[in-house]
Amino acid sequence: MSKVLIIGAGGVGRVVVHKCAQANEIFTEIILASRTQSKCDAIAAEIKSCTVRTARVDADNVAELTALLRQEKPQLVINVALPYQDLTIMDACLAAGVDYLDTANYEPLETAKFEYSWQWAYHERFREQGLMALLGSGFDPGVTNVYTALAAKKYLDVVEEIDIIDANAGSHGHPFATNFNPEINIREVTATCRHWENGQWVETAPLSTRRSFDFPAGIGPMNIYRLYHEEMESIVKHIPTIKKAQFWMTFSDNYLKHLEVLQNVGMTRIDEIEYQGRKIVPLQFLKAVLPDPGSLGPLTTGKTCIGVLARGLKNGQPKQVYIYNICDHEACYAETNSQAISFTTGVPAVVGGIMMLSGKWRGAGVFNMEEFDPELFLEVLDPMGLPTQVVEGQWPTL
Repeated sequence: MSKVLIIGAGGVGRVVVHKCAQANEIFTEIILASRTQSKCDAIAAEIKSCTVRTARVDADNVAELTALLRQEKPQLVINVALPYQDLTIMDACLAAGVDYLDTANYEPLETAKFEYSWQWAYHERFREQGLMALLGSGFDPGVTNVYTALAAKKYLDVVEEIDIIDANAGSHGHPFATNFNPEINIREVTATCRHWENGQWVETAPLSTRRSFDFPAGIGPMNIYRLYHEEMESIVKHIPTIKKAQFWMTFSDNYLKHLEVLQNVGMTRIDEIEYQGRKIVPLQFLKAVLPDPGSLGPLTTGKTCIGVLARGLKNGQPKQVYIYNICDHEACYAETNSQAISFTTGVPAVVGGIMMLSGKWRGAGVFNMEEFDPELFLEVLDPMGLPTQVVEGQWPTL
């Protein structure tokens, strides 16, 4: 019997609650907490199969978090709050003696900088207490790490190159909106691009490299743009044979046009400015006026396709494998009241929790997804609504 405490009541949090409730033989008690308890209550009211309790907590306040954890004594915290809050939640888990899981790496509020160093620094503290922290158990990062590990375990003797390719071929009808937290989305997209090549990071301007990729399931050719994404940092560390690693994402011309204008007028800045006698951050103000990603669920149609194109050697010969998932926005909304972007992040978080609580993935310390057996994870992920497709041999290369 396992009690789970979920922190964060956005679109991903909603999916996590729905999926934990479906797996109530594992998650026998579910608590949802956030700064705004009314949001938690609204999500809890959607669940009919079991009771979901709610609580108010400030995820920036270690003492408040620790007090809640000591009161509730969960076996696991699933953190689907903001990336800025990862370290405070990890601190509270250490203080209360609770295992930890998140879906995105920590980044400082004042700098759009994505790296694992801050969280990897917690390894010894978690190890000494016999606790486990699983980082990046979303889709990308998360399932993409698992797909890379699967390529290394089953399809290639040596993985030499990977391209992580993320397509949202959905439509929501708004002139400009982001499918997850606008602040996080825009910080990620506008950050300096880095890719791994021949043992070092190579920096380029964000979105300056474009290719076309022919996606499966009737999606067809779409423009993809190279940007930096955190899973590459851990993957090239734990699979050191990789000589080149790149991350690609689709963006419509409309999205890029709006983003360029917003950048040009300073609305994507993350530093404080003076406005009418008070300090504001332009990007946070922009977030407040853009459509709430949680409102896009009933409007969004189409599919997502996220996968890994891995190249290397098998039996001494060059080989390529494409491992991917197709997810339908409308089907996700019908099941969880959230569109596919939230669904593809939330479901792997629940599966990561099942791996930890069942003992299939265990260790003392801080870990990334590719460090564990990928097939055990995918055995649970597929029936939970994110089936994996594998194409061996040729697929259009970048």
